[in-house]
Amino acid sequence: MNKKIIKFVLAGCIFLLGSALSAQQITKFGVVDTAKVYNAYFRNSAPVRNYEKKKAEFQDEINKYTEELQKLKSKKIEYDKQKNEAMSQKTQAEITKKTDFLIEYTNAKNVELESMQKTLQGSDAFYNKLYDTLSKVAEAGGYSMILSLQQANSILWYSNSVDITEQVIAELGK
Repeated sequence: MNKKIIKFVLAGCIFLLGSALSAQQITKFGVVDTAKVYNAYFRNSAPVRNYEKKKAEFQDEINKYTEELQKLKSKKIEYDKQKNEAMSQKTQAEITKKTDFLIEYTNAKNVELESMQKTLQGSDAFYNKLYDTLSKVAEAGGYSMILSLQQANSILWYSNSVDITEQVIAELGK
């Protein structure tokens, strides 16, 4: 008789434990590489093609100026070998002038490119569409939260079931 009671109590405990485990909701997180999504979405858009064209043009100009500097440096080495002090100094002055120009040019063009890129990435239409898409994918996949790989602390989408903001506000108000 004691064995029957023990088996019954044990079966009840197993049932309660199984019920408790199945009642717990497992939070499913997802991550998104937003830079990769952005590049894939805009790859064929006119603004991105324009950005890439400008970037290539700037690089071509930088390469041209760098090549000119290399030629001047070669000339200076030849003047130094010939012990032509006057031409060596004149060439060195030209090298310094062109080097300073190249540095300024490169910095200005990098700022211009960064500005263009920020404008492209700041597109509200893109982020609205991204949010809608994340919402659909997350809900279909059973995700509670989607995190960005670029910003480790940035939550891109979350299920209302994991939002405890109102509870925290209520608790702080007590």
